[in-house]
Amino acid sequence: MNNKAIDQIAKKIRESQKIVITSHLRPDGDSICTGLALYFMSKALGKDAAVINKDRTPVPFNHIPDIEIIDVGLIPPDRFDTVILLECANISRSGQIHIDEYFKINIDHHHSNDYYGDINWVDPDAAAVACMAYELVLKLGVEITPQIASHLYCAIVSDTGSFQFSNTKAQSFKVSYELIKKGASPIHVSETLFNNNSPEKIKLLGQVLSTLKMNRRGNIAIITMFKRDLANLKLKEIDTEDITTLARSIKDIDIVLFFKEVDENTFRISLRSKGDANSAMVAEHFGGGGHLHAAGFTVSGNFTKLIEEIPESVDKLLHKT
Repeated sequence: MNNKAIDQIAKKIRESQKIVITSHLRPDGDSICTGLALYFMSKALGKDAAVINKDRTPVPFNHIPDIEIIDVGLIPPDRFDTVILLECANISRSGQIHIDEYFKINIDHHHSNDYYGDINWVDPDAAAVACMAYELVLKLGVEITPQIASHLYCAIVSDTGSFQFSNTKAQSFKVSYELIKKGASPIHVSETLFNNNSPEKIKLLGQVLSTLKMNRRGNIAIITMFKRDLANLKLKEIDTEDITTLARSIKDIDIVLFFKEVDENTFRISLRSKGDANSAMVAEHFGGGGHLHAAGFTVSGNFTKLIEEIPESVDKLLHKT
C-alpha cells in the first residue's frame, strides 16, 4: 500500500466540498460498487457527492441497492472541486471530456496506468479497487456501515469471479471478512450477482454457446454473436460481458475469443484467459489492450476468414518461444 498517496487522497477529500466519482467505459462490478461505497463515504464526511459514469450500468449490477444514485452521461465542467477516477488507465478510458480543470484523484489496481492524476494511487498488488477503497475509508475514519460494507464486498466478489479468478488473494478474504462483520450479506450479494438473469439473457447465452468452435490444439474456444442476435432479444452488448465464463470453464482451455459484430465486417473480440495465457499481450498485438486475463481488440474483414485466421495467430502468440 502506498501510504503517501493514501494520505494525500485523504487530505484532499477532507479539503474538497464537491466530489464526483466516475468509472471506466463499460463499467464493471468493481468500479460500480466501489463508486457507490465512496459516494456514501463522501456523504458521511458532509460532502456534496455524485457518481457519474459515461456508460450505463450493465446487468446484473442494475439490480444492486442504491443503483439509482449513479447518473449516466458526462460530468459538467464546473460543478465539482475534485473527481475520483476508478480503474481508468487514462482520462480517455473514462469517456469524460469536461474534467481537465478538475483536481483528479486516480485510483487503480492495474499496472497499465498513465499516472495522469494530480494524485495517483496505483497498486497492482491490490485484489480489487474495492480493497483500496476500504483502506481509504479506514484512513478517513468513516464508519463502515452495512451499506458501505455491502457495496465493497459486492465489488470484491464481482472482480474476483466469486473468488475464482487469478486476482483472488489473501487480501480478498481478509477485507471480505471485515466487511461481513460490518454487515455485508454474502447470500444477498450472491443472489443479486448470479441469480438475476432475464429469460432473454439465457436465450442469448444458448445462442452464443451454440456457435462454440475449438481450434485444432484444443486450447482456444471461439464463440460468436451477431447484431441480429441482440436485436431479436432486445438486449445491448453491455449485457453480454459474462457470457465467456462457461466457455472458459472448458478443460484445457487457455483463452476464449468472443467475436462480437459491431458493424458490417467489423468485430470486437473480447478475450478471457486463464493460467499463463496473457490476454493483454494478444490484444496489444492486434492494436487493442487490457489486462492479463481480460482484454480486447477490434478487427475488420470477412467473418469466415477472420474466424479461421485470428485463432491461428493467437495460438502462435501464446506458444511462441
